[in-house]
Amino acid sequence: MRDVLASTNDEARRLAGAGAADGLVILAEQQSAGRGRRGATWYAAPGESLAFSIIVRPTEPKALWPRLALAAGLAVAEAAAAWVPLVGIKWPNDIWIGRRKLAGILVEASQDFAVVGIGINVNTLEFPPAVADLATSLRIAAGRALDRAAVLTSTLRHFELRRRQLDAGFDEVLAAVRLRCVLTGHAVTLVTASGPRHGIMAGLGPGGELLLRTPSGLEHIIQADEVRLTAPE
Repeated sequence: MRDVLASTNDEARRLAGAGAADGLVILAEQQSAGRGRRGATWYAAPGESLAFSIIVRPTEPKALWPRLALAAGLAVAEAAAAWVPLVGIKWPNDIWIGRRKLAGILVEASQDFAVVGIGINVNTLEFPPAVADLATSLRIAAGRALDRAAVLTSTLRHFELRRRQLDAGFDEVLAAVRLRCVLTGHAVTLVTASGPRHGIMAGLGPGGELLLRTPSGLEHIIQADEVRLTAPE
């Protein structure tokens, strides 16, 4: 536990590069330069939220490491569901209650390890104007303050199970994610490396990829910089 870090992911990468063991958790009370996917700033008020990173040294083939994002998202959703019903997953790894973001995951891989960064809004009641209409917390959803240590412990317990299912057992991960997927059946817009994509999310493929139904057929989207729900035409 550190009082202040620029980024728990950066600290985890430094420690992992120096030989830190699999499963080490770096937790900060406050991040001065926390970030989410695409370099977005991650807001976490001191004493209200959880910001932590886990060093993972997978034994599975590296081609399967991207599944860590789904495994981590599912672990957070399953942990949060102990306090709040109807916790959803917005592919690939944002956690929603209703249509508001509760938590986010940032997975960064290196040569022989990966860092799984997790931010969870636990007891936050007020957010900056830029995200006030988009974010929520467990306290807002549950109507009471929660013990952050209990939320952390539960999340780590669920993650330890799900991270062992990147290869054998991944069908179980997929089935659980599909049940919580908030995008399936909805019109979506995706920003990808090859340009924007529009269509209806038809579900998840066998590798956890997004299945996008378009006028030209079914596309398998492995990675997207941004995914937005859009009003159907």
